[in-house]
Amino acid sequence: MTNRTTETGLDPIFLARWSPRAFDGSAIPQADLDTIFDAARWAPSAFNYQPWRFVYSLNGDAHWEAFLSILVPFNARWARNASALVFILSDTQMVSANGVSDLHSHSFDAGASWAQLGLQAIKLGYHTHGMTGIDFDKARTTLGVPERFRVEAAVAIGKISDPAGLPEGLREREIPSGRKALEQIVSVGKFVA
Repeated sequence: MTNRTTETGLDPIFLARWSPRAFDGSAIPQADLDTIFDAARWAPSAFNYQPWRFVYSLNGDAHWEAFLSILVPFNARWARNASALVFILSDTQMVSANGVSDLHSHSFDAGASWAQLGLQAIKLGYHTHGMTGIDFDKARTTLGVPERFRVEAAVAIGKISDPAGLPEGLREREIPSGRKALEQIVSVGKFVA
């Protein structure tokens, strides 16, 4: 299914994870969704503050159309066939015995949580597609997000379907993408562009 390869001892789950747009719209059992969120819950975070929050809707429930309306039209066209839509939020402030302070790593930590969510989805036979093609102001209003929380992204979760059902122009892109070589992203001692 994938043409992805690596020269290291990387676990195959990392190569299996990719971001399809062709989903079959099937129902996702609550137990599976709970397991996916549980994986996200166990991500590392600064001070163990766990700043991530998730707001979700299941395909066809009372919130589905409102969730779809938050996505840009391009994303809404294909995401309507996902099993669930999730919005990822992060708490920008940390409340402790010392008061309230800005949490520098809130987005970084939410990203770690999202990565674990995506990998657990693969383990259960689902795929995810993260996106920032959303109306962030509308997300804040529609989801009732307090000011101190940042709307990070949306994620579609579902089972892969035949790409023939995708709008024209997306079908040929429905393949796992490659990655930059390690030498392009890792350097010793000093940053190298």
